[in-house]
Amino acid sequence: MPVNTITLNQQRQPLDHLNTVWLFGYGSLIYKADFPYLASRPACIYGWQRRFWQGSHDHRGTPEAPGRVVTLVEAAAKRCVGMAYQVTPDTFAHLDQREKNGYLRFFTELHWLDNAGPHSTADSSGIEQGVVYIANPDNAAYLGPAPEADIARQIAESRGPSGPNSEYLLQLAQALRQLNEQDEHVFKLEQLLLDLPQQPIA
Repeated sequence: MPVNTITLNQQRQPLDHLNTVWLFGYGSLIYKADFPYLASRPACIYGWQRRFWQGSHDHRGTPEAPGRVVTLVEAAAKRCVGMAYQVTPDTFAHLDQREKNGYLRFFTELHWLDNAGPHSTADSSGIEQGVVYIANPDNAAYLGPAPEADIARQIAESRGPSGPNSEYLLQLAQALRQLNEQDEHVFKLEQLLLDLPQQPIA
């Protein structure tokens, strides 16, 4: 599968027939919503867990020295907590560009973590159909598993057009704390990163 997935997403999953779509964010989309949205709610999806196994050639690294960002991997009896945003289909022109480095869109069931408000359009059962971006192992930017100490070291050393890879990890960890979510993988990497000797500023 090519690294750039913009055309592939538009061909395999057109959304123009929908008035609004719920987008589930589990990485930088939790703390960096650089797009207009109609509503936002904490949510989770079941059967998945976050892992820093996807390479970032365009945001937190370069093609020569990719950083690491999160994707989802299947895991029975696990859940992944994040933020859901209600958006219009035209928002995906921006989102497809932002997530073009190996991520494909998939429909998934979102489970709300809060109580629906009086004007909520969400399903009263607490479940809503939504869209999530996942980078599968067959994409060209996939880096896969590695010892967590090695992942932390790679994150510490990587930087791209969107800034240091370490910033991505630290902001994600803080956002998860604000959601009262304990993610052992993310918090272990955060601690390993903070324990590394400070790099001199060039």
